[in-house]
Amino acid sequence: MRYRTIGTDPRTRREVSVLSLGAMLFGTTTDEPTAFAILDRYVEAGGTFIDTSNNYAFWNTGRQGGESEQLLGRWRRSRGIGGEIVIATKLGGRPLVPGRTFTNQEGLSAKVIRESSERSRERLGVPTVDLLYAHIEDDSVPLAETVRAFAELVAEGSVGLLGVSNHWTWRVERARNLAAAAGLPGYEVLQYHHTYLRRRTDLPGRRSVDGNQGVAGPDLLSYLRAEPGLTMVAYTPLLSGAYVREDRPLDSSFAHPGTAARLAALHEVAGQTGATVNQVVLSWLIGGEVPVIPLIGASSVAQLDESLAAVDLDLTAEQRALLDGANA
Repeated sequence: MRYRTIGTDPRTRREVSVLSLGAMLFGTTTDEPTAFAILDRYVEAGGTFIDTSNNYAFWNTGRQGGESEQLLGRWRRSRGIGGEIVIATKLGGRPLVPGRTFTNQEGLSAKVIRESSERSRERLGVPTVDLLYAHIEDDSVPLAETVRAFAELVAEGSVGLLGVSNHWTWRVERARNLAAAAGLPGYEVLQYHHTYLRRRTDLPGRRSVDGNQGVAGPDLLSYLRAEPGLTMVAYTPLLSGAYVREDRPLDSSFAHPGTAARLAALHEVAGQTGATVNQVVLSWLIGGEVPVIPLIGASSVAQLDESLAAVDLDLTAEQRALLDGANA
């Protein structure tokens, strides 16, 4: 396994594995014995960075979420896991009433941030959340209120690092400026959807479209180049199997000529290295111009092992140039 440091403050920064394990479906779609086996294998391989949220996975249960955090809490206790494993969770996107649709979320008020973070700590069984994300936008609450509420948790020691997900780049920058001006800790880890293929930019009104809140579009990537102290975590980097599974075709946002060119480059590099297409995607992300920590899901130990092997795949400069130059 390889590692990198997230955060800049010596008091809160952490060293984490360059591959993060997502626990989104643990406790719902992925049953407990399977989830425990995946978690055990991840730690055995040197993995130290696990991701969840307080609303995972409410859409599978018709409830409000929390099953993933609860399972991780049971796993930690049963294995004697302590501070050596960094667990990141999120708040703001938990539905106020049971349901299956993304409506009527709790938001990012000071009251919600304090109460929801406390419940997450209880479910996880930890005194401190290593990394806490603002999960979704909440423009009904002043940014200053959200910034101060997160900072208070850091000051009292119940949260270590702060992160943000699915926010407009300008809102991230404004929140960070507010924190800096007040001498408060701000967002240091950014979690967005990012992968090798590029999405179309002419399909408005969809959160999955390049440049929208949930996707690492050109503006966000440019921002990360200018702010090397920030860390990018990329969710759904393997497109839920769409790179390799015929039963999971790419959605319409990838319907443009550049997709064929980039897929051809991927397959060429996979052939040169003897790696799988998925492994090439993960290696490309980890070692890119803007280094990224891929957040991978796994429904079996075998699937996890394929992703773990990508950490040791070193692409040559020529292979990276081929990948980067496809439909440049």
